[in-house]
Amino acid sequence: MSDDDDFEPRLGRMRARGKSRGKKYLHRILAAANLAGVTVGGPKRRTRFDGSRIGRGSGVGRVLGSRDKFAAFRQRRVIVKSRIVKLAGKGAQAARAHLRYVERDGTTRDGGRGQLYGAESDEADSKSFLVRGEGDRHQFRFIVSPEDGAEYDDLKSLTRRLMARMEDDLGTTLDWVAVDHFNTGHPHTHIVVRGRDDRGKDLIIAREYITGGMRERAAELVDLDLGPRSAEAVQDRLRSEIEQERLTSIDRALLREADADTLVSAAARSALDQTLRIGRLRKLERLGLAEPVGATHWRLVPGAAETLRRMGERGDIIRTMQRAFAENGRAPALVDQAIYDAATAPQPIVGRILKRGLSDEIDDRHFVLVEATDGRTHYVDIGKGENLDSHSIGAIVRIEAARVTVRDSDRVVAEVAAANGGRYDVDLHLRHDPAATEAFAETHVRRLEAIRRLTGGATREADGSWAIAPDHLERAATYEQMRSRDRPVVVETLSAERLEHLVDVDAATWLDQELVAADPVPLRDAGFGRDVREAQARRRQWLITQELGQETDGRFVTPPDMIDTLRRREIMRIGGILSEELGTPFAEARTGEQVRGVFRRRVDMVSGRFALVERARDFTLVPWRPVLDRQLGKDVAGVVRGDSVSWAFGRGRSGPNIS
Repeated sequence: MSDDDDFEPRLGRMRARGKSRGKKYLHRILAAANLAGVTVGGPKRRTRFDGSRIGRGSGVGRVLGSRDKFAAFRQRRVIVKSRIVKLAGKGAQAARAHLRYVERDGTTRDGGRGQLYGAESDEADSKSFLVRGEGDRHQFRFIVSPEDGAEYDDLKSLTRRLMARMEDDLGTTLDWVAVDHFNTGHPHTHIVVRGRDDRGKDLIIAREYITGGMRERAAELVDLDLGPRSAEAVQDRLRSEIEQERLTSIDRALLREADADTLVSAAARSALDQTLRIGRLRKLERLGLAEPVGATHWRLVPGAAETLRRMGERGDIIRTMQRAFAENGRAPALVDQAIYDAATAPQPIVGRILKRGLSDEIDDRHFVLVEATDGRTHYVDIGKGENLDSHSIGAIVRIEAARVTVRDSDRVVAEVAAANGGRYDVDLHLRHDPAATEAFAETHVRRLEAIRRLTGGATREADGSWAIAPDHLERAATYEQMRSRDRPVVVETLSAERLEHLVDVDAATWLDQELVAADPVPLRDAGFGRDVREAQARRRQWLITQELGQETDGRFVTPPDMIDTLRRREIMRIGGILSEELGTPFAEARTGEQVRGVFRRRVDMVSGRFALVERARDFTLVPWRPVLDRQLGKDVAGVVRGDSVSWAFGRGRSGPNIS
């Protein structure tokens, strides 16, 4: 160097000691970034946004879901069902009902009442949990069911360790309560988690964690407790799936490997796998769900997976019915058992309730078993439990499929809106159709409000009018379809009393209604149909002794006012009892009379349900309508019209009538 100040840099790649170690570290950084969904270097991969990675636990869920498939096969299985419940509207009421349900009697090993517990205590208070959750937007509900749960004396420890793992994965503490159930063949735990994190913000859990991560964490813990399944246990379980009439893990593997023509091969890497595949494919062939193509290939019938799911559900239903029959000490022949399909049911059924229960605990779907007048016992999916009043065993009901069609009221709204620049209200309706009554127009407003709450398919303006979209009829059809999923059937209570209690009661009963009906319910001489025939014969004899009927030329004849006479007898009798209880005189409401007062409560009688309206000096009983439930404790006014009342709400005493 000619001068000490001269310096000539030579640019090149930096080389540090431990070259290979640095490269491994860099690879770990890149791998972690990729698992977290961050692309480092290279072209960005274009993927469709589906929201599955929004929320806490997304990266953990993907890591857990990418573990070795063979290890997953040997891992002990845990079923995790999940549901996110919105607490707005009736959600808070449903949350209270859900906690009451999970704490019900008969769920412990000794048949006792279930007890909520939490992270620190074996006795958690449901009311305190609900109070803490006031104002929450939503809550999470989980059912965790280990396949080998029967080997645990107590599931509390497993649940607490699972929730601690979840807190680590999600990066927040969780406010939760749980209860263990041992009333089924598979012990399971119901867990309810508040929808708030430790900072008081809405807790959002990534879909990938809910659908896979939580299950893998639970399976890891069960493996630690009981050890992984042996190869022999795995093989035995797979062999048992060959003849099952439901969707199995073998079917899922075949469906994953099927080509576009749904062609699958029986070839496999091992002799055992090939034996399982061939055995299962031959079973599917016997079920009409697969057909052989050559020596080692089968073509699956389109929709085979859905058909197998329905077959599995049917098997579960049959087992549920058999358990119910066993509880009642009898079991009708298989031909006398039926599943009521709301989508294809040709006509309604009338019968008495044998049992009511939950078909899906996480989604709150209920069922009833109904002994019908056709001599058969029907399993009926009635949808969400919150949509139906509770019925006692033995109550007589009429069940028909819910209508899934656009209603005439929807067409009327569309017509009025089309004539008024896309607007609708009661006044516009009355101007459009002078023959319509205000009560009739108000029913259309209630329909619009129902559509708005469920689907947002109608818009209410600040002035009370409605903005009706050009595609209103399509939106109404969408509303009906969504509603039918939660309410597939309409259940009408014909009698809250058992059939045997209707024979000699001094009231207007369902038996009396059938005796005078122009088109009575057909009665088969078997099961409930035979019981109704016998009860009607005894009721006719009772009516004869009361001088309310007589036998003439082999026909039973009743006076025209028989039903009214019996109904009035019961009203006067119950009115007298309530008068003593309330210390207030009872006054009968006459047809044409205007009723004004405060709606205090419902009164259930054999003749039907009535509303107790308290007035200044007395009270009266008038026919009840569901719309009155929203008026409890409020002033009401209406006009009695036979067995109904035209009520006035909303716009004042002279406002819209609800008949």
